[in-house]
Parts: sequence; C-alpha cells; structure tokens
Amino acid sequence: MKKSLLLVAIMLLGSLSTITAQKFAGLQKSPTDITYAKADRNAAPAIKVVYSRPQKKGRKVFGELVKFDKVWRTGADEATEIKFFKDVKMGDKTVKAGTYSLFTIPGEKEWTIILSSTLDVWGAYTYDESKDVARIKVPAASGDALEVFSIAFKKVDKGYHMVMGWDTARVEVPFYL
Repeated sequence: MKKSLLLVAIMLLGSLSTITAQKFAGLQKSPTDITYAKADRNAAPAIKVVYSRPQKKGRKVFGELVKFDKVWRTGADEATEIKFFKDVKMGDKTVKAGTYSLFTIPGEKEWTIILSSTLDVWGAYTYDESKDVARIKVPAASGDALEVFSIAFKKVDKGYHMVMGWDTARVEVPFYL
C-alpha cells in the first residue's frame, strides 16, 4: 500500500512539474480585437469584426508600411474576418449572412473594400480575386493621427458604417440591413 501511495505521489509531482514548466508566449505585438455593430449594448449584433491592431510606432503607414494600390489584410497577422448575422447590402451588392475575410486596397483618394470567401489565412499573401464575394470603392478621408489601427461602427438610418482608421487615414464602409 505504501508503495502504491508513493508511486501516486511521484506521478502527481511529475504532472505538476509538467504544468509549471509550460512556457507561454508574450503579448502579441498587434493584439487581436473584436468590434460589433449593434443597436445598443444589450442588442444582438448585426455585424462582428475580428482583427489585429498594428501600431504606428513612428513609421509612415500608408504609402510605405502599407503600400498604396496593393491588397492589404486590413490589420496585422491573420486576415481580418467579418461576420454578418443577416443578409446585408454593401454598395449595390447583396451579401449573404456568413463570415468573410475583409481585404482592402488602400489608395490616396479611395480604398477598394473586398469581401472574400477565403477564411483562416495569414496576411494577404494567398489572396485570390476569384474568391471575391463583393467589392466596392469608398472615398479616403483624413483625421487626427491614430497610433493603433482601429475599426468601429456608427449607426446610420438603414444600417451601419464601418469606420476604419490608422495614422491620419479614415474610410467608411456602408452596410445596409
């Protein structure tokens, strides 16, 4: 009996040392965030966006770090994903409820906004235009400098505008319900 208890104690100590030896990665350089379009705090969401938030860190963002007229993952790390809980209109295109990757092509005066059926991809390195579900152009504007890439929603008459900003660049993407 004593040998059995000793064996169990050794096994438990061994498993505890395995647990405490686990290494955890440090903080993400571009933390993942989630933003929702919803009528109020307690309402069911209409749209959900999961994205990583790169930081400016003294760099010139658009035109250098993020090239103009090239497909961008719209954030950092994995391509940004957008989920519609019901069918929406983006521009004149109806988009079925579901989850899509959100890619953009930033320009100095306008951005191309792209919804792709390809999911779970890192960056825009494997972007495939044949997987586009919808694509619109929106005007680019400017505002006060933002250190961290950010996405938020604002309620409009028949839906939401997704507002994206980083450094001094701003764009609004209309989604109508």
